[in-house]
Amino acid sequence: MKVADVLATAKDSLTVTRVYAEPVERDGTTVIAAAAISGGGGSGEGTDNSGQEGAGGGFGLGAKPVGAFVVKNGHVRWTPAVDVNRLATVIGVVAVTALVVGVRIAKIQAK
Repeated sequence: MKVADVLATAKDSLTVTRVYAEPVERDGTTVIAAAAISGGGGSGEGTDNSGQEGAGGGFGLGAKPVGAFVVKNGHVRWTPAVDVNRLATVIGVVAVTALVVGVRIAKIQAK
């Protein structure tokens, strides 16, 4: 794949429809989902000792839901997506930290 092909593919991939989903309407309420998009790519060209030319490239794209716009009765509100895994990790770290600090305080008070 040539460098120009990688750039063209990347440009075609990074469109507004990757960030905002098609609106969904039910019972007078419209929901438009949104995502955070990140991507990266690389390419290279060169020749070996015998003069043989070569080229290559690639592109990757990732998306994570961040929330949705909800339109109802002419009012728009933002509803964030909840990342349950991140929430559980933060709660676990806080709990372990509280236990470690509690044990240290108990040891200091016991002296």
